[in-house]
Amino acid sequence: MSTIATRLNEIRSTLPEGVSLVAVSKFHPVEALLEAYDAGQRIFGESRVQELVAKKPLMPDDVRWHFIGHLQTNKVKALIGIPDLIESVDSRRLLDIIDRLSAEAGIITRVLLQAHVAAEETKFGFSLDELLDYFSAHTYRQLKATHLCGIMGMATNTDDMARVGQDFDTLASLFKRVKDMCPDLVGFDTLSMGMSDDYPLAIERGATLVRVGTKIFGQREY
Repeated sequence: MSTIATRLNEIRSTLPEGVSLVAVSKFHPVEALLEAYDAGQRIFGESRVQELVAKKPLMPDDVRWHFIGHLQTNKVKALIGIPDLIESVDSRRLLDIIDRLSAEAGIITRVLLQAHVAAEETKFGFSLDELLDYFSAHTYRQLKATHLCGIMGMATNTDDMARVGQDFDTLASLFKRVKDMCPDLVGFDTLSMGMSDDYPLAIERGATLVRVGTKIFGQREY
């Protein structure tokens, strides 16, 4: 059994029922992805449109791709129709462009809205107030070709696990508030949070999807 397969099995053994694993494969070669695939992994996460487009034809058809990086508006057209889920929709402008281009392509694009809860200014995402305003006004009902599946967020990059847990609690609370506020949001059931260093804590706080890269593939190859 390969090292990747061993690591994957170790991580899977820690996931409770109802929690799915995204293998964050960005910057790793297709050979590494195939090892993970052979070990049973089917969801892979990429953060660059060009890399995802290049890898997709080299992998089996039943792979489900998640786009997890900052998506520039001028790259949306090239991405439409490829990922099973775009996890990182971080602005109204981006959401509207995805919706328009999806409608033009005649497909429904599944997305998560990215909430900014971390201390770092460099992380992207809607503020909590922006998201609550968006959902309380039921603006999502105007979407024509986009399915809102839930919320994604990243905790502060710190060794202070109390702060990380607080960030996860904030995301989980937001997720619940939106669901309570918008009972007509069918299929709004995904809370994506937690990465290699903190995913067990994220699961404790309610994550349904965790994004793990280094613990599966080792350090990235840039």
